[in-house]
Amino acid sequence: MATEVAQTLELKRTPLYSLHSELGAKFTGFGGWEMPVSYSGLSDEHKTVREAAGLFDVSHMGEFIVSGDDALPFLQYVTSNDVAKLSPGKAQYSLLLNEDGGVVDDIIIYMLADSRYLLCVNAANSDKDFAWLQKNNATSATLEDVSGEFAQIAIQGPRAREIVARVFAESDIDFSADSLIPFTFVESTFAASSDVIIACTGYTGEDGFEIFCTPDAAVQLWTRLAEEGEEFGVKPAGLGARDTLRLEVCYPLHGHELRDDIPATSCRVSWVIKFAKGGFIGKDALENLRESGAAVPRLVGFEVKDKGIVRADAPLFSEDRKVGFSTSGTQTPTLGKAVALGFVEKEFSKQGTMLEAEVRGRRLRVEVVPLPFLKSK
Repeated sequence: MATEVAQTLELKRTPLYSLHSELGAKFTGFGGWEMPVSYSGLSDEHKTVREAAGLFDVSHMGEFIVSGDDALPFLQYVTSNDVAKLSPGKAQYSLLLNEDGGVVDDIIIYMLADSRYLLCVNAANSDKDFAWLQKNNATSATLEDVSGEFAQIAIQGPRAREIVARVFAESDIDFSADSLIPFTFVESTFAASSDVIIACTGYTGEDGFEIFCTPDAAVQLWTRLAEEGEEFGVKPAGLGARDTLRLEVCYPLHGHELRDDIPATSCRVSWVIKFAKGGFIGKDALENLRESGAAVPRLVGFEVKDKGIVRADAPLFSEDRKVGFSTSGTQTPTLGKAVALGFVEKEFSKQGTMLEAEVRGRRLRVEVVPLPFLKSK
C-alpha cells in the first residue's frame, strides 16, 4: 500500500485536477499523469461525444516550439510529412521516425508564423521526443519545451462548434464548417487576457476543437464551455471514452498500433509519409523494405465472433500457428460489438480471414474485416 501511495504522489496533475475531483471523476495513471478515466461512465460519455459534445482534459500532452531560419529544414528532416505544405494557421498530422522506419511518436505540427512552429506530442513520449529532437538537430533551429506553459481542453462532438462559437462570441472568428475546417486553427484571447489557440483537430472521429490556453485560464475556460454547452447535453469525458472513440474510427495509439519496432508503412499511416519531399530520418529504411519486398506485418481489424473481448497483446493464431498479435480492442458502445486491431503476417491479412485470439487461455474466433469500423465525421 505504501508503494502504491508513493507512486500516486509521483504522478503529475493538470491544472484541472481539482475540478475533475469535484465532478466525481475516477482517476488513473497515464503517461506519468493522474488523469480522469471516467465520470458518468464510459458508455454514457462515449455516446455523449457521438451525439452531443464531450469535454476532455488533454493538458498532459507535450508542446514544443521550433523556430528560427532553419526551422523548416529541421522539421523536414525529422518528420515524415511535408512541412513545406503548411502556411500560418494550418496544422499537419505527422510522424517522428527512427532510422529503421519505426515510429518514435505521432505528432501534430501547427505553423504559427514564418519560421515558427508548435509541435504537440503524446504525453507518455514528451521527454523522449524532446531528447530525440535535440539529438537530431544539426541546424541552427531553436527547440524549446514549453509544455508547462500550456493547458489543453478538447471539445468533441456534433454540437462542439456551436458551443465554442458561443464562448468566443465576442471575437471576429468565423466558426462555420466552411471556414474553420479540419487541421486549421486560429489564435484569440479568452477572458480578455489569456492567449488561446483554437485548433480544429481531435482524436474521436467527430467534429470539434482542441483549445490551447495558459494553465491559469484552464478552469475558467472549462467552466465556460460546460455552461454554454449545458443545453446541448455536453458532459466531461475521460480517457476510457477517448480510447473507445478513437478505436471505432481506427485512429492509432503510439505503443499499440504505432511502435518503435514496426515500420511505419505497416501501420496504415503511409498517407503521412512523403517520400518525394527529400531526405528524412527513416526514409532509406522504408524504401529498402518496399524495394526488397521483405515480409513485414500488416495492421488489420477484427470482429470478435465469440463472446468475449480481445484487448492488447493477445496472440493471434491460424490453427496452431501464431501469425500475429492484437494491439487494441474493446466492446464499442456505438457498434455494439467487440472489435480489435492487430498485426498479422501478410497472407493472413485478407478480409474474411478467420483466426483465433488467445485470451486468458481461451481461443476466441475473430474475422478480419474492412476498416475503419466506423467512418470518421
